[in-house]
Amino acid sequence: MRVVHVVPALFGPDGLVGGAERYALELARHMADIVPTTLVTFGARAREERIGALDVRVLGDPTYIRGQRSNPFSVEIFHPLQYADVVHCHQQHVFVSSSVAAWCRLVGKRVVVSDLGGGGWDISSYISTDRWFHRHLHLSEYSREVFGQTRLSRARVVGGGVDTARFSPDRKVPRDRGALFVGRLLPHKGVPDLIRSVSRDLLLTIVGPEPDWETRAQLVSLANGKPVTFKHGLDDLALVDEYRRALCIVLPSVYRTDDGRETKVPELLGQTLLEGMACETPAICTRVASMPEVVVDGVTGFVVPPNDPASLAAKLTWLRDHPAEARQMGVAGRQHVLSHFTWPVVVSRCLEAYGEVEAALVSRVPEWERSNQGTHSR
Repeated sequence: MRVVHVVPALFGPDGLVGGAERYALELARHMADIVPTTLVTFGARAREERIGALDVRVLGDPTYIRGQRSNPFSVEIFHPLQYADVVHCHQQHVFVSSSVAAWCRLVGKRVVVSDLGGGGWDISSYISTDRWFHRHLHLSEYSREVFGQTRLSRARVVGGGVDTARFSPDRKVPRDRGALFVGRLLPHKGVPDLIRSVSRDLLLTIVGPEPDWETRAQLVSLANGKPVTFKHGLDDLALVDEYRRALCIVLPSVYRTDDGRETKVPELLGQTLLEGMACETPAICTRVASMPEVVVDGVTGFVVPPNDPASLAAKLTWLRDHPAEARQMGVAGRQHVLSHFTWPVVVSRCLEAYGEVEAALVSRVPEWERSNQGTHSR
């Protein structure tokens, strides 16, 4: 079985550094250890590279549909797909995914999709493209529910994973820092509430890509007089060190942002919670979207109401004042990740779903035609 993953942007220094891009890359990288796998994406310049057993092909100088940087397309996308048995698209509602799905249906290839959030202008804005894909592979039960596919037989929850060798604890490293946030500084991430929740004697480190000037000015103003540090451009080694030193990892996402806007799908998984927990770091999240599926309240960390800095502050203070219990939560968090959120488990679920599509397609071929195919193959 030869698998090609298609994702709008590559994770890493030359691409984007969000959970969606990491998810696609890590899934493809671990799948390549089992079956021949290629990841096809877009960038400023064309290039090919190999990451372990994974072939990565970057298509250069794409067209950005309606100028949207998250919505690249190039007709070159169809060339590497010719050699695939299965095409796995990441992000349903972008032009490239709909184009790839239509092409796969036309030429008889299996095509599946995982919606990782976000998107851009696409034909799916006007008509449903759900049936264009043989399977919908969701990151969480929440994802399947919010996209209205709970009862859809073609929808599966494959979950998410974390590299537990890379993201791992080191008990020789002191937990000498406070709360940690990792992610893009977007309004729905709830970072203003996190800054409001920290006292003047509790450290807070905010790690993520450099935000726009207005967002940074707002956050810096809120942090005035508090021990808040902003860090940008960290590689994985530096990021793991942050997780290992943190009192806890916090993801305080919200449905309603500070300016009153509504975000219907703020989190489809909560990748940074998994990374922190894999490093034996207690986790705090809001009772929003998929995150309660990741954090076991009172066991691996705490789940608090959204838009509630006071509740968040209470849990931060508790973790600081109960170091032994916090360590136990960290240990339980890693065990929870090892039991439910490893990439080999996700890969196995995906391969099973790919196989279901093949079996279903074969069952629709008349028996006489299958016999002829077998004769030709010999």
